Amino acid sequence: MTTRPTLTQREAAACGVSRTTIRRRREAGDLPGALQDPQRGWVIPVDDLLAAGFRLNTPAPPEASAPAAGDVARDQEHGQVEDVAALRAELERARHGRELADAEVTHLKCRLTERGEHIADLQRAIAALMPGCARTR
Repeated sequence: MTTRPTLTQREAAACGVSRTTIRRRREAGDLPGALQDPQRGWVIPVDDLLAAGFRLNTPAPPEASAPAAGDVARDQEHGQVEDVAALRAELERARHGRELADAEVTHLKCRLTERGEHIADLQRAIAALMPGCARTR
């Protein structure tokens, strides 16, 4: 099981491109670590998005224009933005895993209760079939 942070195709579109672009790049093999998850659909490792040249949490680029004064500072903070995006993706994945684990715990508790009731029913049936044994207890 991988521990790399992943994003769904929809989440990956926060790279400033459409989901269609993400899908096309995935189908072209540009995102080799992409996997289909039964609950989340296609998930793509953040590392693959970065290696393919995507920038996380970046709006679609504006039409050609001169760089603004704040662009230089923003580019310097880009590494921090990528770290934050990766951590957010990992947190979301952890939350999703926790929800699945909680659902499994609830399911198993329910099954345990059902099994306990079934055992009690079987014990009553045995006691009804063998009244002499039940009295000696």
